[in-house]
Amino acid sequence: MSPVTASPVTASPGSSGPRLPLVVVAGRPNVGKSTLVNRIVGRRVAVVEERPGVTRDRKELAAEWGGHRFTIVDTGGWQDSADALDAQVSKQAERAVADADVVLLVVDVTVGLTEEDLAVARWLQRSGRPVRVVVNKVDSEHRERDAWDALALGFGDPWTVSALHGRGTGDLLDEVVSLLPAAPDGEAAQSGDGGLPPGGGGGAGAPIDPDRVDSTVARDPSLPRVALVGRPNVGKSTLFNRLVGDERSVTHDAPGTTRDALDTVVETPEGAVCFIDTAGMRRKSKTERGTEYFSVIRALEALDSADIALLVIDATAGITHQDQRLAERIAASGCPTVVVLNKWELVAVDDRPDVLADVGDRLAFLGDAPVLKISALTGLGVHHILPAVGTAEEAYHTRIPTGELNRAIKAIQVAHAPVGAHIQYAVQGAIDPPTFTLFTNGRLAPTYLRYVERGLRERFDLGATPVKIRVRARGSGGGSRRH
Repeated sequence: MSPVTASPVTASPGSSGPRLPLVVVAGRPNVGKSTLVNRIVGRRVAVVEERPGVTRDRKELAAEWGGHRFTIVDTGGWQDSADALDAQVSKQAERAVADADVVLLVVDVTVGLTEEDLAVARWLQRSGRPVRVVVNKVDSEHRERDAWDALALGFGDPWTVSALHGRGTGDLLDEVVSLLPAAPDGEAAQSGDGGLPPGGGGGAGAPIDPDRVDSTVARDPSLPRVALVGRPNVGKSTLFNRLVGDERSVTHDAPGTTRDALDTVVETPEGAVCFIDTAGMRRKSKTERGTEYFSVIRALEALDSADIALLVIDATAGITHQDQRLAERIAASGCPTVVVLNKWELVAVDDRPDVLADVGDRLAFLGDAPVLKISALTGLGVHHILPAVGTAEEAYHTRIPTGELNRAIKAIQVAHAPVGAHIQYAVQGAIDPPTFTLFTNGRLAPTYLRYVERGLRERFDLGATPVKIRVRARGSGGGSRRH
């Protein structure tokens, strides 16, 4: 991928063919929506915890039942609330329902119907979408009797399930797929025995429409994956929404708003890019064992699968110890880094040189990583991110022909010869990042290896991408160095 231009970007416009049917799981907070989604998909993809408000963003995933493929959407709890964060979560749910082919309204049999459940039902009636009521946590015949109270919601007979144990989910999915529009020719799944295992497991792994889905499922491996990483409340989700051109992640002043990693493929003038919004990562001692713990695990998984990391830093706070630790974690993952100083417009002009000097000092181990000064809120400087991503991605995949590499190594040694040893020849063993093996007749000093690295960067425009240099010294047992 060559460096992209500074033109505006938009979410992919739907050029890859007809979309899959959309099933939206809705309801008030803490009724088991995410547990039901996990059951249908067949793996734990949504963060679940027994307290309200865990799910905030809408999450779209592939599912399959009885040879029918569809996209299922996990939404945050819908509430008629004046709270700013609750209102944003509800807005995400409303946008999902607006596109739905079927809506599953989930209620909790152990609590019974609440005013919030009735408010959700009134909203869904106004939506005009097909709705099926799902009474969750029905794990006994006694609970079956209690479930009939859900008739008051006005959507006909309820469907009783235990999302945690799988009870009743097969019957529910039979009803769901009977309501879905017919798949286009050639799109129907050929699953043989009907998709999910006995007991209500999920049918994972179906291809999804990349123009509609923001999920952690596998995508085209040729797409560069760019993870937005940083401490809580530094503006990652605001930047993510600006890059994507859509309010895909809930943003709020309270730290810890994002609970899960969200992927969105964005079309740019030079090709598609997959952006990944992650939860903020704090020190281990300040991480809750429950929701936040799993959020951090998802963020680390997203980082390990990324090709490029955008380290988002709050410029008004300067470089903190936690920023340094995150930068070290990014360096250990082996992917290139672009440092993004967000909220730059709030930094006093007189303080800006000190902030930049602090970046150079405290993040020096990131080498030549570009430092961008932006405002995700206003868009200031955001147009520089895509060119920086394109340059870093191109360098990350660089492969140098052996002849050119050895001519460069010879020139580097002619300009400054090593002491007590000589590089006989070199090969590039891998890309992502570029990895070089130097065959020598003796040991090379660490300072000379840094000199060789700088020479290779300059000659082959490797920029800020990590570089691994391994040394095979004759008779010394070999050694290695990683940059």
